[in-house]
Amino acid sequence: MSIAPPSQPDSDVYKTLLESTKAIPWRIDWQTMTFSYIGPQIETLLGWTPQSWVSVDDWVERMHPDDREYVVNFCVSQSRAGVDHEADYRALTVNGDYVWIRDVVHVVRKDGEVEALIGFMFDISERKKTEEHLIRLQKQLEEYSYQDGLTGIANRRMFDMVLEREWASAQRSQLPLSLIILDIDFFKQYNDHYGHIKGDECLRQVARTLSLAANRPRDFIARIGGEEFVWLLPETDAASARQVAQRCLHLICQQQIEHGFSPVSKLLTLSLGVGTHLVTPDSAMLGFVEEVDKLLYQAKRNGRMRAEFADVEV
Repeated sequence: MSIAPPSQPDSDVYKTLLESTKAIPWRIDWQTMTFSYIGPQIETLLGWTPQSWVSVDDWVERMHPDDREYVVNFCVSQSRAGVDHEADYRALTVNGDYVWIRDVVHVVRKDGEVEALIGFMFDISERKKTEEHLIRLQKQLEEYSYQDGLTGIANRRMFDMVLEREWASAQRSQLPLSLIILDIDFFKQYNDHYGHIKGDECLRQVARTLSLAANRPRDFIARIGGEEFVWLLPETDAASARQVAQRCLHLICQQQIEHGFSPVSKLLTLSLGVGTHLVTPDSAMLGFVEEVDKLLYQAKRNGRMRAEFADVEV
């Protein structure tokens, strides 16, 4: 018994299958750079009729200007090389809006030469929205990772990054770099007697006050410990750093934050260590921070509610 070979599917069946999918099929003749076919779904998605897609110029002109150069150059180079490829871009709708499209392209070759491009357009707008949302979330998480959750200013991790950057900048410019490390006096007693809710609000108020005192774009303030803050002052000499420290003490005093359980004052006070350094290739960054930290503890030993300065640039 013989079996007859299966008959070739009718072209109308192919067309029906293609036009029943959400993907938009198309074909471009390489020699003439004209569309020999584009699915009717294109009108549903973008509003342009299939008849309006005559040449590749129509495809190019209906692409977002910011995407046009890269996408066109990429697709042309890949097609000339006979390489199948994909491209994402924003396509213009008849109403003037844009829809994210992914073009999946297959290069048809005949006798070693490119004959046609056959592809499918996919609407990936929802996918792009999801991707953009995830990118925003990731960026937000990164920002949070460098932000002190209580006060909203930078945290220790951010301080370490900025210090490295400004240290390198100071080494190149040979301009002085100043650092203030400050601590709230007797903050444990404040927390013990006023409670942690009031203590948290006190920390936030100190952070706000210090932020208001910063008057230059590169001044950098961070909370690096429980009640410990740092103030990095790029391109600032010792005399100017001294003025900034005095301003800190004055502004905190102006806040009139009650601290009835401090042995040194009935108001909240600070102790500060202030140092300035001219960075050289042999300078030790952490050594500089440690020297300024020693000045802070010297201020505490000398009665608190004060700033201690290096006699010379450390």
